[in-house]
Amino acid sequence: MEIKRNGTVASQTGPAAYFTGAVRLDRLVDAPDPARVAATCVTFEPGARTAWHTHPLGQTLVVTSGCGRVQRLGGPVEEIRPGDVVWIPPGEKHWHGGAPATAMTHIAIHEKLDGSAVDWLEPVTEEEYLADPVAH
Repeated sequence: MEIKRNGTVASQTGPAAYFTGAVRLDRLVDAPDPARVAATCVTFEPGARTAWHTHPLGQTLVVTSGCGRVQRLGGPVEEIRPGDVVWIPPGEKHWHGGAPATAMTHIAIHEKLDGSAVDWLEPVTEEEYLADPVAH
């Protein structure tokens, strides 16, 4: 058993190669082999977002605060709010982030396949990001 005490793992800034805008990453879980699960608390400031990307074994997002956006390739931009849980299937190209005027925090959970949990692609354009969202 291992207990990581709150405040002992430093926050990181989301790298500009994979994120647009101000993003904070707080690693929660990075299980050692043979386990494959990893989880990160991600906070997107207003307008911040990931680049397009895929996950070899899929990803689950649990929205904890704010209002954000998510989109799969070919689908509409969708609003996400606290309590929403988003499942992204393996290999599905997508992005997620804060709303234009509102920050959003989610817990991102995924598994590694052969040591890799994500394949990063091109940045999300302003036109893609600012498309009218579908509200639920």
